[in-house]
Amino acid sequence: MTTNFNVFEAWKDLYNQTSNLYDEKIMEAFPSQGVGQLLDMNLQFKKFLDETTEKYLELSNLPSRKDLAHLSSQIVNVDTKVDSLEELLEDKLESADNQVSLKSELSELKSEMKNLDKKLNQILSILKTKE
Repeated sequence: MTTNFNVFEAWKDLYNQTSNLYDEKIMEAFPSQGVGQLLDMNLQFKKFLDETTEKYLELSNLPSRKDLAHLSSQIVNVDTKVDSLEELLEDKLESADNQVSLKSELSELKSEMKNLDKKLNQILSILKTKE
């Protein structure tokens, strides 16, 4: 879909019309109706420019401010999720480190119990021999 719409020419035409209307209203010593019409024209002009710019960016396949704001919010959401995943991973690693230290303590305790069992067996065998 291609259109031969010249934004500059439309702006120039609107500028000339606005300028002429402004000059007429100045000559009438700023009655309230004229000022209201000027404000209304300004709002219409702004709306026209916003719509034209949005359409131009869409046809040019360029991002608008709205698109960039949406992308920015998505990046912030992804960043937040990555931070929470990092915290979760750190917690898991800490618990894994705790499990490793717990396992090593348990294996030391087992070896000490075996040593105590051997010593008790030695004491029992000595006591049996003395009887």
